[in-house]
Amino acid sequence: MSMEILHEDNGQKGRFYIIENHVKEAEMTYTWTGTDRIIIDHTEVNETLKGKGAGKQMVLKAVDFAREKKIHVIPLCPFAKSVFDRLPEIRDVL
Repeated sequence: MSMEILHEDNGQKGRFYIIENHVKEAEMTYTWTGTDRIIIDHTEVNETLKGKGAGKQMVLKAVDFAREKKIHVIPLCPFAKSVFDRLPEIRDVL
C-alpha cells in the first residue's frame, strides 16, 4: 500500500507522519543529538493503518533522510529498532 509520508523538522526535533482524510493516522518522532545524528524516539500508528506497513514505511523514509543528510540514526523506539533488526540493508545509517 502506497502512502504519502510527510516530514517536518525544526532543527531540534522532527517527525514523519501520514495524514488520511485530514486525520493524522501515523507518526514517528525524532530528536537531533548534535548535527550528525537523530534519535527515533516514538512511533504510533492508528488502528486504521495497523498491519498496512505504515510504521515500516516511516522508518524507511527516515533512512532515506539520514542517507541524504549523511547522518546516523539511533533507533531508541522499540518498533524502529525491530525494523532495523529485520532489515540488514538499512543498517548503514546506524
